[in-house]
Amino acid sequence: MTRGIVYLVGAGPGDPGLLTIRGRELLGSCDDVVYDALVSEELLASELRDRDVGRHFVGKRGGDTGSARQGEIEVLLVKLAREGRRVVRLKGGDPFVFGRGGEEAEALARAGIPFEIVPGVTAGIAGPAYAGIPVTHRGAATAVTLVTGHEDPEKGEAGTDWGALARTSATLVLYMGVRTLPDVVRALLAGGRAPDTAAAVIERATSPGQRVVTGTLSTIADRSRETGVAAPAITIIGEVVRLREDIEWFERRPLAGQRIVVTRARAQASSLSARLRELGAEVIEMPAIRLEPLDPAPLHRALDSVATYDWLMFTSQNAVDVVWRAMRARGLDARSLGHARIAAIGRATADALLGCGLAADVVPERFVAESLVEALGRRDDVEGRRVLLPRAAQARDVLPDGLRALGADVDVIPIYRTVLDGDGAARVADRLRAGEIDLVTLSSSSTARFFVDAVGAEAARAAPAASIGPVTSEAATALGLRVAVESRQSTIPALVDAIVARPR
Repeated sequence: MTRGIVYLVGAGPGDPGLLTIRGRELLGSCDDVVYDALVSEELLASELRDRDVGRHFVGKRGGDTGSARQGEIEVLLVKLAREGRRVVRLKGGDPFVFGRGGEEAEALARAGIPFEIVPGVTAGIAGPAYAGIPVTHRGAATAVTLVTGHEDPEKGEAGTDWGALARTSATLVLYMGVRTLPDVVRALLAGGRAPDTAAAVIERATSPGQRVVTGTLSTIADRSRETGVAAPAITIIGEVVRLREDIEWFERRPLAGQRIVVTRARAQASSLSARLRELGAEVIEMPAIRLEPLDPAPLHRALDSVATYDWLMFTSQNAVDVVWRAMRARGLDARSLGHARIAAIGRATADALLGCGLAADVVPERFVAESLVEALGRRDDVEGRRVLLPRAAQARDVLPDGLRALGADVDVIPIYRTVLDGDGAARVADRLRAGEIDLVTLSSSSTARFFVDAVGAEAARAAPAASIGPVTSEAATALGLRVAVESRQSTIPALVDAIVARPR
């Protein structure tokens, strides 16, 4: 039997980008993941996508009687490892900073189970950094103390000497202290810490929903209660908090606080989602469509006689991908198309062709079929020529009809079709109806149609839409959607620029 192993991995405090390279490697090769409530669902979705991995949720929340017990978690880790499994024990933040990773490592050692520790970025350092608060700063604080706020300072035998902490000038970072914050404040004030010491509470640190409440030691507990701060949250007490006014950055990003639904097919969503997140948005991926391949035989026959075509025309990156894979399956490469001219409907499609070693001869100024027909109409090498047009089954007939009007002989070959995906549609529909969504992105006419089908007409109309271009806008408007943003060019970068420029 293969010998199992457990990896105690820190997932970071919330932002999936703070997962370490080693942590990502292990998630890409493990058999099981045992994860906490503080581990980002977005991280799990991106790192475990399309992989058959056992998922074991063992999240613990204060006051939740249904939470997993620590002993049960340790038994599960030992059991999985003894079954020969490669197990990632994924913990929020760092396993050894108030994460009980030490206890789990001891349990594995007692059971003779091999294990590895993979440190993570802890919330007590990352959270303040994302809030624009350095935990140390020359002239303000030369030391930092990380302490659990989960312990009640007023109980008989507190493990923390709050009086000693009150007498130091070090920055104090309290973990898990929302409920006990009033008691911690009283203990620090009683120990002599100045009432006007700057303080802040950071809720959901490093996530798109991060919220920062500031005050002083004497006011921070009341400010937190008045603003409804909830766990997970960390508290920072020290003069470094005053630096936030100058170096706050996370909430100042152009799309900070915006909740945006990305409806592109799952395989295409990453570039748009990544850019929106980088600009501060909370991205909710709900692929409205997925691509379904059609019978490849017609395409294969066309490729076997590709030398008889004068033009190949591509209207999407998807078409480039399908055709290129079919070519490779037939033993063909870029040299096989050396005689033919190539047209691409837009820059993204042309870039996809370049990735295959093919440079487009024609790319229109506006990335729509009408503009491509206009560009081809200005040439003298279209009339009487044979054109191969592999495309989606539901595509508009503007391009083939326009080419025939120019005197070309066009072979249209449907190579895929878009069908309803709608993964996560029910959750998105609930958030739309609750008014929790600021914008829905639409990257094609079919995406608009399938989005309405997935969430329902009422929910779909509850939030404004951002359209990638006029054709998509027309389709969305016909469906009753309110188009608030339209890209100047039909590209993802242009769509993002239009969203950023939208008045808020």
